[in-house]
Amino acid sequence: MPATKAQALVPGLVIKEADPAGDADALERLAVWALQRYAPIVAADPPDGIVIDATGAAHLKGGESAMLAGMIDRLVGSGIVARAAIADSWGAAHALARYSNQPLMIVPPGTSADRIMPLPMVALRLGPETLDGLRRLGFETIADLASKPRAPLTLRFGPELGRLLDRAMGALDEPIDPVAPPDLITVRQGFAEPIGAPETLARYTNKLVIALCAKLEEQGLGAKRLDLLFHRVDNRIEAIRVGTALPVRDVKRLTRLLCDKIEKIDPGFGVEIMTLSAPVVEPLGAKQSISSLIDAPEADITALIDTLSNRVGEHRLYRFAPLQSDVPERSVGKVAPTAPQTGEGWPDHWPRPSRLFPHPERIETVALLPDNPPVSFTWRGIRRRVKRADGPERVFGEWWKRDAELIAVRDYFQVEDEAGERFWVFRQGDGVDATTGSHDWFIHGIFG
Repeated sequence: MPATKAQALVPGLVIKEADPAGDADALERLAVWALQRYAPIVAADPPDGIVIDATGAAHLKGGESAMLAGMIDRLVGSGIVARAAIADSWGAAHALARYSNQPLMIVPPGTSADRIMPLPMVALRLGPETLDGLRRLGFETIADLASKPRAPLTLRFGPELGRLLDRAMGALDEPIDPVAPPDLITVRQGFAEPIGAPETLARYTNKLVIALCAKLEEQGLGAKRLDLLFHRVDNRIEAIRVGTALPVRDVKRLTRLLCDKIEKIDPGFGVEIMTLSAPVVEPLGAKQSISSLIDAPEADITALIDTLSNRVGEHRLYRFAPLQSDVPERSVGKVAPTAPQTGEGWPDHWPRPSRLFPHPERIETVALLPDNPPVSFTWRGIRRRVKRADGPERVFGEWWKRDAELIAVRDYFQVEDEAGERFWVFRQGDGVDATTGSHDWFIHGIFG
């Protein structure tokens, strides 16, 4: 549409000069960001997308669904409106991300070909001349093309039409040329004859780690993420990604992390090139070893953390840390195992239970209002008679989070039953004013 016509239709329309070179640079930077955060094989998909091979890397982010949702959230937080799809092939993912009616889609394996059939032909990345010719012949969707004999179409439009259709349907591989930023620390090993035995791959993995660690040491850096790429003779790339909790350049440790995943690699007819890179690095200076004849050295469990997180995923390994909040369920949160201390501490004016429930559970009680503890309570079908109690400890709502908490309160009690078990229970409200809470009782934790 001409700019003058657009301005006439939309008063106040802002028009800027196109900058294809700047757009390409921005897309390349976005691909590098995805490389560092999500997967070892990432490339720009001009003019407005990136393609990611998440095979073997999605579990580190909690699975495909969590990885995709987290990626979109981060892009939206940066002001980028994005659509995304996970499919069996690059062509299918390209088509579904741009032309499906869902902004976020994960296609079950083996169903990508069926999902793209209703999409328009432009989803195949055909050229404008080919699209015009097909439309004049009455073709509208990918299903229209797939249902016709291939020979007449190839004779009229050339082999590219059939090639793009096969790639979208997963019948033909489409290699991805991974993005490689200029400052990426990488080492490479080529082979005169393709290799494929796991022990051979492991041996050369160790050699690559030695070479990479030497480069890292020269620059005073440690690796927090490693990508090992296996370039097969059939132009496909198999990849391994491992991460560490802290920057590391220990050869033995990094080799073990990588070799633990070699069994998942399919060498096909052989691997002709192996590439090891460190997309995420941090400064790592020399560390003096301090010995003492009195105190035992502090145990280093970061190697165990790295092993577990690479096997089960980063999101499944965490520790609890105190947060600044008076509301008990908000006063604790999950942080990375090696995250620094937050500076917050646990409340010490009243004891806290060793086991705090994620959500308080409702109980039936017999209690005298407004300030007395329950005489007995029923929890999970079992009635317990209270022998001893202490309280109340009043906890006020956090009015700056929600208006509903402006006058909300809880009265907490520590109670002990006849069997000697101790519980942390509370009444919602002050026992007098109904606007402060429902006056229902809940159990929130158990003392060990």
